[in-house]
Amino acid sequence: MQRRSALKWMMGVVSAALMLPFQAIAAIWNKAAFEAVGNQQALTGLQVNQTSISDLITITAPNYAENGAVVQIEVHSLIVGTEGIAILVDKNPTALIANYSFNQGAVPKVITRIKMAETSTVQALVKVGNQYFSASKMVEVSLGGCG
Repeated sequence: MQRRSALKWMMGVVSAALMLPFQAIAAIWNKAAFEAVGNQQALTGLQVNQTSISDLITITAPNYAENGAVVQIEVHSLIVGTEGIAILVDKNPTALIANYSFNQGAVPKVITRIKMAETSTVQALVKVGNQYFSASKMVEVSLGGCG
């Protein structure tokens, strides 16, 4: 009987230890921003009050995407001190697609594939200290990828 009790106790300890990383990830998850319906609501969730348009942000995306289920987006920031890049698509069911953070020395560039519900503007938001900069590009979608 003692052996079974010891095994149950050990399994409980191991399970709790394995759950700690998931709880840490959940703590940094910005639920309000990622569940936002439009760009403005997502910006509020990210606590962004004001953005400035910058030509130091490059968005590489197709002008025309035949299938919105897979649209490759590349965002590169040439702004010194870039701490984060967020990608937003206003006409998607949820506007905030991704939010990346960068450590010192990391190249602020991301390449990802996203789903787009319909033709919309893709907006890149770059965080530098307490300032936010943005750039956008219109992507025309033939067949929507969000259902």
